[in-house]
Amino acid sequence: MDEARAREVLAAADVLPGPVREARLLALGENAVFAAGGLAVKVGRDAELLARARRELAVALWLEEAGVPAVRAAEPTALIVDGHPVTVWRRLPDPVRPTEPRDVAALLRLVHELPLPSSFELPPRELLGGVERWLRLAGDVIDPADAAYLRERRDGFASAADALTPRLTPGPIHGDALPRNVHVGPDGPVLIDLETFSADLREHDLVVMALSRDRYGLPAEAYDAFTATYGWDVREWDGCAVLRGARETASCAWVAQHAPSNPKALAEFERRVASLRNEDPGVRWYPF
Repeated sequence: MDEARAREVLAAADVLPGPVREARLLALGENAVFAAGGLAVKVGRDAELLARARRELAVALWLEEAGVPAVRAAEPTALIVDGHPVTVWRRLPDPVRPTEPRDVAALLRLVHELPLPSSFELPPRELLGGVERWLRLAGDVIDPADAAYLRERRDGFASAADALTPRLTPGPIHGDALPRNVHVGPDGPVLIDLETFSADLREHDLVVMALSRDRYGLPAEAYDAFTATYGWDVREWDGCAVLRGARETASCAWVAQHAPSNPKALAEFERRVASLRNEDPGVRWYPF
């Protein structure tokens, strides 16, 4: 799904107050996110994401009732438009500053204190569950040997993750706890992109920032502020390497889905696969 296709779906959904051509594209990944007036609209890549879109709406209501700062839904149900799930949200005010890792940690502390919701079920964190779909979307643009290698890594890390003994009590997690999924507005930091909320090892949320430090160039002092705010460094846990390896595998496959339409994505995918094959944890990866 490219921007043009997403705008076609947006027009067919007829949920914006003004012309679709005036809607601003905020993001294009698993979803295309558009903003217009007081609304933000997410258009999912394909119908397989409908269940996740519905759960994201349920999570938003649950967090609102729990008093956790997060994006709020403008419409309670997800639409399916031309085979794409569409959800409508209240638009957040412009950010007052960039998000810092410590902002993420403060919100994670709130989420990790919550009991499981009673009105709906959170699934386990299927960190590796999207690998097959992302590789399928990449098609023959990527080397079949690289796809086979990632599938083998997926299976190995899935088994290893199942055998982990957590340090923290399992429960609700965000599932993709990156600074880009926190918005700092005039009232403070709020969580966004709630679609990966899960019930699983809380360490999943903490490994994200550890990997950012090691692979994506997050400064050590920013990581230290994250761990100080949260109150614990997941690298002290002997299961950290397993969850890190699983997330690296998923992150590599995620980029592959963009390779057919973006040469930069293909180059980044190949960089990541090569670093995994060479067992070189110090190779810099670049956000995509």
